[in-house]
Amino acid sequence: MRNNLWNILKKELRELFRDKKSLAMMLIIPIFIPLIMIGMSALFEMQTNRDIEEYNKIGFAYELSEEEKEIAKQMNIEIVNGSEEDLRQKYDNAEIDLYITKDGNKYIINSDGSDNSSYAKNMMESYFNTYKQYLQGEYLAENNIDSNQVFNIITVEENVFEQENFFGNYIKNYAFLFIIMAITVSATYPATDTTAGEKERGTLETLLTFPIKSKDIIVGKFLAVSISSIVTGIISFILAIVALLLAQNMFSIYEGTDIMFSASSMIFGIVVIIAYSFFISGLCISIASTSKTFKEAQSALTPLTFISFFPSFIVFMVGLQTTPILSIIPFLNFTMIFTDIAAGNINLLNIALMAISTIIYITLIFTYIIKQYKTEKVLFSK
Repeated sequence: MRNNLWNILKKELRELFRDKKSLAMMLIIPIFIPLIMIGMSALFEMQTNRDIEEYNKIGFAYELSEEEKEIAKQMNIEIVNGSEEDLRQKYDNAEIDLYITKDGNKYIINSDGSDNSSYAKNMMESYFNTYKQYLQGEYLAENNIDSNQVFNIITVEENVFEQENFFGNYIKNYAFLFIIMAITVSATYPATDTTAGEKERGTLETLLTFPIKSKDIIVGKFLAVSISSIVTGIISFILAIVALLLAQNMFSIYEGTDIMFSASSMIFGIVVIIAYSFFISGLCISIASTSKTFKEAQSALTPLTFISFFPSFIVFMVGLQTTPILSIIPFLNFTMIFTDIAAGNINLLNIALMAISTIIYITLIFTYIIKQYKTEKVLFSK
C-alpha cells in the first residue's frame, strides 16, 4: 500500500512540476502579494502625508473678523469670500475644498463628504475650536475672570500603550486574504488536471487497471495538490514578510513601530496556511471529481475563489472576535485565527479546534471522493 501510494504521489508531483501552467500558478501568483502590499503602503503614505495646500481652500459666505483671519493665517487656510450661491458653484467646480455658511452663532460646514472635503472638514473643526476658545477667553476677560483658571480647571494627560502600527496590522491582514486567494487558485488547476483532466484524456481508466486501491489513488492525488498549495502558501508568506521589511524601510508611516511577525506568529501562521491548503485541496478535488471534462471542472471551481475570499473579507471588515465556535467554521476560522496570530494573540485552544475541525472536514471530503471514484458512471461518463 505504501509503495502504491508513494508511486502515485511521485507520478502526480512529476506531472505537476512538468506542467508550466501549474508552475505558473504555484510560483508566479505569489509575486503579486508583495507588489500589492507595497502599493497599499504607498497609498497609505500618500493619504497620511498629504500637503495641506491640497485641501486648504475654504469658502466663507460671510465677512471674517480680524481675529478669524489671524487664526486662518496661522493654520495656512486660504480664504475665499463670496455669497453662498457663488461658493456652491466654486465648490462644484472644485475651486474650493468646502465652504462655510453662518446663521447667527451657528456655523455650517458644507461639503459632499469626499476625500478632500474630509481633510478640509477636520482642519475647519480645529479652526472653530481655536476660534471658540478665543471667544470664550474674551468673554471671561470682560467679566474679570481669569481664563486660565477656567480652561485649565482639569489637566488631561495621554498615556499611549505600545502597540503595533495600525497600517502594519491592516497590511498583514489583507496580505493573508491574498495568500488565501493564491492558495485557492494554486489548488484549482492541479486538482482539475489530476481528476477531470485525466478522465477526459482517458488516462484515469488506465490507472485504475493497475492493482492499486482507489484509496491510494485519491490520497496520492490529494497529497500532490496539497503540496502544491502549501508551496504556494509558504512562498506567499515569505514574500509577504519580505514586503513588510521593505515597507518598514521605505515608508514613514511605519517609523518607530515593529510591524514584523514574531517568531511564534510566523510558526503558527504557517500552521494556518498548511491547514487551509489541505482543506481547500480536498474541496477542489471533490468538486473536480464530479466533472466530466477539464472545462466543466474549471467552471465548477471558479466560484470557489470568491467563496474562499468573501467570508475572510467580511471577517476582516466587520472585526469579528475569534471564539471556540467560530474556530470550527470553515473559511471563517482560518482568517480569524491568522488575524489573531498576526496581532500577537495566540490562542492554542482556537488553533487546536481549527486543526481538529479541518481534519474532520477532510475526512468527510475523502469519504465523498472515495464514493465518487467507486462509481463508474461518474468516472467514465462522457
